Order: sequence, then structure tokens, then C-alpha cells
Amino acid sequence: MMKKVYICAPLGGDIQSNLEKAKRYTEYALRCGTAPVVPHFYALCLNDDIPEEREIGLAAGRGLLWFCDELWIFGDEITSGMESEIRFCRHLNIRTRTVTEKEINQVLG
Repeated sequence: MMKKVYICAPLGGDIQSNLEKAKRYTEYALRCGTAPVVPHFYALCLNDDIPEEREIGLAAGRGLLWFCDELWIFGDEITSGMESEIRFCRHLNIRTRTVTEKEINQVLG
């Protein structure tokens, strides 16, 4: 069975750019032989600028963490949403791993 990894990366701010990055992180996780869980794509259905809709997406993502084997952290900054996901994983004893740009480039070129 494939390991399920949760993609933890910035979304807010420049949402379009961050969604493109999330696609790259997802490809990296797929090419590493995992089944990525990518809550960023909820932003295609919900408006991250509306607090109620943002909270729906965050809650749905946390709900998926229960089924994940690991959380992989991407990007140069840890946002408040990411910090919440990381704390949640620590509480559940879910392994977290920081993935560097160098690691991504080695796999994707």
C-alpha cells in the first residue's frame, strides 16, 4: 500500500502562484511513490479570502490528516494554517518531514 502524505505548504496571499507550487509538490510526492493528500485544491471551490470558507477548507484538511502516514512541509515560510496542521500532527504522533527545494529539483529536474 502506498504511503499517504499530506502536502503542507502556503496557500494564502498569492493563491494562484501557491496553487502552482502545490501542483509541483504533488508531482514530487507522486514521483516519490506516495499518495499525496492535497487540501490546497479546495481553494478551487472555496474562497480563501472569506474567513468562513477558509475555515471549512482548513477543517476538511485537518479531517484528512487522520488518514495520513506523514505530513510533508514545503516552502520557505510556515504560515499560521501550516503551523496548525503541524501541531495537529504532533498531537497525533504523525511524522513530519521538511522537503527542501534541492530535494524537489533532484526528483523533478
